[in-house]
Amino acid sequence: MKIGIAADHGGFALKQIIQPYLVSLAHEIVDFGAYEHNDLDDYPDFVAPLAKAVSAKEIDRGIAVCGSGVGAAIVANKVKGVRASLITDYFSAHQGVEDDDMNLLCLGGRITGPSVAKELVRSFLDAKFSGGEKYVRRLNKIIALESC
Repeated sequence: MKIGIAADHGGFALKQIIQPYLVSLAHEIVDFGAYEHNDLDDYPDFVAPLAKAVSAKEIDRGIAVCGSGVGAAIVANKVKGVRASLITDYFSAHQGVEDDDMNLLCLGGRITGPSVAKELVRSFLDAKFSGGEKYVRRLNKIIALESC
């Protein structure tokens, strides 16, 4: 799977752990930055290009990490076609994909430890959208909101 990853200074350290983990799982990685730790950088500068690549289907899924994960989720969800969520538990990591076709995982670099982050990433990437009737109906309602 082709996975995009992005982080600001608040998520930089966790990104440095997740990226080689993704490689160990045989995923192709597209790094949207940050490429170095800089306390003055801004998460929208990295998350927006990642979200746009998810929307354009240039990558299969995205992972965004900022300090709390909240800002990354807000930015990502501004891009049409992106369904991002801050995830802190295993169930939501796979259920968000299975039921809601989530395509961008957001993590908090200051609140999620490395072992938990790896578990959440794996759950997210192993999950597939179920395509069940009620989930497709709900997804179509979400897509319709994007044209408002």
